[in-house]
Amino acid sequence: MARNEQLIRQHKLLQLLEDSRFGRTLDELRGDLILDLGLSTLHTRTVRRDLEALQGAGYDIQNEVLERGRIYRLGRNHTAVHEIAFSATELIALSIGRELLYPLMGTQYWHGIETFWNKVQEAIPEGVYEHYQRYRKVLYVSGTPSKTYEAQSGMLKTINRAILEHRVVEIKYKPIGREASVRQIEPYGLAVHQNSIYVVAAAPEVTDESERLRNWKLDRFTQATVLDDYFKPDPKINLNEFLGKSIGIFSGDSSTPVKIRLGNRSASYLREDPWHPEQKLEPVDTEDPASDTILTVPASHPRELLPKVLALGSDAEVLEPAEYREAVADVVGKLAQSYNAS
Repeated sequence: MARNEQLIRQHKLLQLLEDSRFGRTLDELRGDLILDLGLSTLHTRTVRRDLEALQGAGYDIQNEVLERGRIYRLGRNHTAVHEIAFSATELIALSIGRELLYPLMGTQYWHGIETFWNKVQEAIPEGVYEHYQRYRKVLYVSGTPSKTYEAQSGMLKTINRAILEHRVVEIKYKPIGREASVRQIEPYGLAVHQNSIYVVAAAPEVTDESERLRNWKLDRFTQATVLDDYFKPDPKINLNEFLGKSIGIFSGDSSTPVKIRLGNRSASYLREDPWHPEQKLEPVDTEDPASDTILTVPASHPRELLPKVLALGSDAEVLEPAEYREAVADVVGKLAQSYNAS
């Protein structure tokens, strides 16, 4: 645990020095670390040892005595060590990736993306940048979110720290249409899904191993506090597998294969834009090219399937399992009543 805390402090120290044009004193660095990492205490000796460790790792951290005291800053050789040559094509790819990461706007991750992007633009030759600007106009990114996570940036820092240190977090969580409740979670990681950030965390009070790990939407957090309690991460948990078993964010240890009958038009859409990498599309009648198609796709909850099926209209019919078919039928019935009433 102490090793993780040291790495977190040293990473934050580098960020503080990178952002400081005129350097910082030990007391200033200590104060910034306490504020940014939510620490209760931190001795300047610890900060000095962290700086010495970074110097030993090859970072050019210099110090000098000024009127306000001894200040520390990154030396001129710091940027040269990491100098990278960019082509116009690589800049285009990087800028597209930046735009696709707009869901992170307002978070510490976005701050890192922007500072890196600014450094890249300052470092490349003028001719390369002009070439990039000319060719960047041929490709546009749309559909990015209008919301940001600026209001949750403090909570996100708290949760990120708890993930790295394996500490329990007490949250105030308010699902849509329900009262807020105070819960304790054991956070394992973060996931970005359809422009929203989710905290992948275990609920300690849940005894069923298949139900303990859940995805908590950050938009619904109204408070997050790191506790002094630590948890032992389950070595069997693989977040890539956990998040990849379903078409939506309702992931879990197991998923349900759902069968959906599709007309030709909808089947064509699903071939162009698959819902899941493991989906299967099989014709009802292999001898008839105009026959319907059966889509088999994994899902973890009817709610994640509903908007996708409804978007296809009458060209899609959920066949099985019964729970999923009934969920769609219930919504369709209510829609029919609403439109008939008008």
